[in-house]
Amino acid sequence: MVRKGARERPPLSDAQFEIMQEVWKRDEATVSDVWESLAARRAVARNTVLTLMDRLVKKGWLKRRAAGQTHHYSAAVSHRSTLGDVARRVVDTAFAGSVDSLMLALIEGRGISDDEAERIRRLINAASKKTK
Repeated sequence: MVRKGARERPPLSDAQFEIMQEVWKRDEATVSDVWESLAARRAVARNTVLTLMDRLVKKGWLKRRAAGQTHHYSAAVSHRSTLGDVARRVVDTAFAGSVDSLMLALIEGRGISDDEAERIRRLINAASKKTK
């Protein structure tokens, strides 16, 4: 489900999401910035990162700005908005639209700390006040 008025973009693959995470961390990044960060964690070719980032530009996820010989990339979509879209997709597809089933799966699957439970209670209370 896409929010009304939002431009539909193809979902991100795991590799694309990983690149987007690096760009969101920096606000703006070069291919070398992203490649160095990814290569520190796993084997990845610089050309692969370049290809993926170019595809993300074409799909509307990234914006590209040239500065001399270097291209700088920034997110065309906010991290928060993307996480909201991912969460909606998971709820709609894996949990048949049931948010409580998602919460139950998270709590039973990984557990929840007292601090997390308190933050969730505050969020729920604030959300219920908005809907009244």
